[in-house]
Amino acid sequence: MKLLEIKELSKSFDNKKILEDINLSITKGKIIGLLGKNGAGKTTLIKLINDLLTPSSGEILVKGNKVGVESKKIISYLPEKTYLNKQMKVSEVIDYFEDFYDNFDSSKAIKLLEDLDLDKNEHLSKMSKGMQEKVQLVLVMSREADLYILDEPLGGVDPATRDYILDTILSNFKEDASVIISTHLISDIERILDEVIFIDKGKIVLQSDADKLRNKEKSSIDEIFRRKFKC
Repeated sequence: MKLLEIKELSKSFDNKKILEDINLSITKGKIIGLLGKNGAGKTTLIKLINDLLTPSSGEILVKGNKVGVESKKIISYLPEKTYLNKQMKVSEVIDYFEDFYDNFDSSKAIKLLEDLDLDKNEHLSKMSKGMQEKVQLVLVMSREADLYILDEPLGGVDPATRDYILDTILSNFKEDASVIISTHLISDIERILDEVIFIDKGKIVLQSDADKLRNKEKSSIDEIFRRKFKC
C-alpha cells in the first residue's frame, strides 16, 4: 500500500488555479524534497495533505484512507510559521503534546532540546524566532509518525545548525516512515534526499529518484533545479 497517493488534485482560490491536476505517490522509507520557487504551490499542497484546506477537485489518500482525523494521527506536520503559544514554557508545550498525541515521546523531545542547547524551562516569548523554530522541529520529530511533512524547516536557523537539524531528521524517524521536506535551500538538504519532486506554477513537472537524476544530468540537484527554472 502506498503511504501517500494524490489523484487529479486541483485547488483554486477566487477562480485562480493554485494547483492543477496533481498526481503523486509516495512509498515508505523515503526522504523526499518538494522543491519549487516561491508561489509554486508547495505550501498549498502541504496544507491539503494535512486537511487544512479542501481540494477543489481530486483525492488525497493516506495509507488508503481519505485525509481527516485518522490521517492527522499518523502525519507529523511542521508548518512554515510558528504556531506555538509564546506564553508557555517549553516544558509546558512538551506536556501538551504528550497529552494530545499518543505517539509523542517526551524523553526524545527533552534529549533533542538538550542537543540543541535549548532550555526546557524557558518561556517561548523569551526565545528568538530561530530558537522557537528549533523547538517546533523537536516537537514534530518526537512523534512516532508514519509521515513527516516539514515546510521550510531550515529557514530560521544559522548554517552551522542546519547540518545538525538534518542529522536530527535522518536519525529520528522510523525506518518505514517517510519525510517530505519543502525548501528553497536545496544545496543544504540534497545530501539526505532519496527522491525529488519539482513543482512549478501549480503542476508537478518532475518526480525522480535523486541519485538517478544526478547521474543522468551529471549535476547536483541544486544545479539541475537552477537550470530548469533559470534561477
